[in-house]
Amino acid sequence: MKLGVIGGTGVYGIDGIEDLTHEEVETPFGSPSDSYVCGKLDGREVVFLPRHGRGHRLLPSEINHRANICGMKQLGVDRVLSISAVGSLREEYRPRDIVLADQYFDRTKESAAHTFFGDGVVAHASLADPVCHDLAHCVRSAAEKVIQSRPEGDHVRVTRGGTYVQMQGPAFSTRAESNTYRGLGFDVIGMTSLGEAKLCREAELCYQPMCMVTDYDCWHESEEAVTVELVVAHLHANAALAKDIVRQLIPELAESPPCGCSSAMAGSILTQPDAVPADARARLQPIIGRYLS
Repeated sequence: MKLGVIGGTGVYGIDGIEDLTHEEVETPFGSPSDSYVCGKLDGREVVFLPRHGRGHRLLPSEINHRANICGMKQLGVDRVLSISAVGSLREEYRPRDIVLADQYFDRTKESAAHTFFGDGVVAHASLADPVCHDLAHCVRSAAEKVIQSRPEGDHVRVTRGGTYVQMQGPAFSTRAESNTYRGLGFDVIGMTSLGEAKLCREAELCYQPMCMVTDYDCWHESEEAVTVELVVAHLHANAALAKDIVRQLIPELAESPPCGCSSAMAGSILTQPDAVPADARARLQPIIGRYLS
């Protein structure tokens, strides 16, 4: 088992990684957000990538998700935990709470950038259940153990399940948009996780977002509208908690049996192997090469 961790806003590294190296990975889909930090946590291999690059250089729409996920695959990762800052669309999901979203709704204009396929290869991944339920179980268990061990643990809650609506960004929602999303029954809002979920499914990697609530977006009448200052104030506490959860997740995963994510694309590729163009075959070799032979 090799765990990949994608760090969102405020999470630019994981404490305690031993035998640390920085790996520059070039993929058939271009360059990832940054070099990958590779090493061991409690004897288990871990690969970390800052989603926005070190120093937070990339807008959500500038992130090359295909390269990020392909690089994880090339480094031998089989499970991906994504740490994301989100706005809450529900009264009960308070700043600094954690929501382990298991559904998505796409409000972006980037669907073409959220697939490895096209240009000669047609495939349709199943996304009815877009996250790995086995990984979600492990993440929830790890989060609850960490929270219970902290003096302020009673003030942080973990919810498993919920719908993540992905907006285009980089601006935050208008009040009209925020209230519309609430009316549609969505739970949290963010700008980055959906593409990762889709691409991890196509790459046959387990995926689970750990959504760290930073604000109430702008719908809440008794709370101030979301600002960068407000988000940053909660990010520091969220980042420390997220790093502790990653450490606790390692032994949880060690006891988890393999799931079906590793064969998610079996039967999903419609293009006949002998009709796949040579350049597409080379491009997709790290992702689904075993299905193209």
